[in-house]
Amino acid sequence: MSPRPKYRRRPQPNIFAILIAMLAFLCLPALLAFAHADTVPETARSRAAYAAQAEPLKAALAEKGLALGSPVFLQITKEPAELTAYVQDTEGKFQPFRTWPVCAVSGDLGPKIREGDHQAPEGFYKVTAGQMNPASSFHLSFNLGYPNAFDRANDRTGSFLMVHGSCASVGCFAMTDEGIEEIWTLMQAAFEGGQKAVDVHIFPFPMTQQAMAGREASPHAAFWESLKPAWNKFSASGEVPTVSVRDGAYQVR
Repeated sequence: MSPRPKYRRRPQPNIFAILIAMLAFLCLPALLAFAHADTVPETARSRAAYAAQAEPLKAALAEKGLALGSPVFLQITKEPAELTAYVQDTEGKFQPFRTWPVCAVSGDLGPKIREGDHQAPEGFYKVTAGQMNPASSFHLSFNLGYPNAFDRANDRTGSFLMVHGSCASVGCFAMTDEGIEEIWTLMQAAFEGGQKAVDVHIFPFPMTQQAMAGREASPHAAFWESLKPAWNKFSASGEVPTVSVRDGAYQVR
């Protein structure tokens, strides 16, 4: 998410309308990314990134018995700050392919609560082809879709929470330009192969008993416990669990 620009106060009586128009213009690339939900938007930049990364990724995937264009699942932890891409094998299980360090993530452990708190979200998100933004101010990016149904049910606010290139973050996950190019290529190929949405699960840390120990007093402890079933189910099965929201709480099956 791009930092908010600073606007100079002007004497015109319609200054508020002008500021809104300026903000809409700055956000236009991200908004355009949603125009065609079934098609990955493209620019010369994204085409060059795909062309540069596709063949190396094909070779690296083949070494693990995987293929470019197969469905992808992304898992992010804040501590350690990492993003791991899993790729579905021929038996329908998601296998770990590659882990990238998150170059920058703002805020502390814990979910995003409100617009402007500079927190990166935690929870379960889905990214469709239309959420891919090849015209990002930070090289390439994709919108996580925050707030999701859980966030809205709990009155959490915010917008344009991204995974993007560069190494600066205001509530987003910055992956460096090279990292986002590889992730983008995996996702674009998966969409072109027929995947409708890429699940992105974001955790504060690996949801193990050891990692949870000593965090019982955190104000986020109950929320973190609600994330744990999805971590455990994927770890045990290699299958992405189905997550829904009922009565303002995550339901995992």
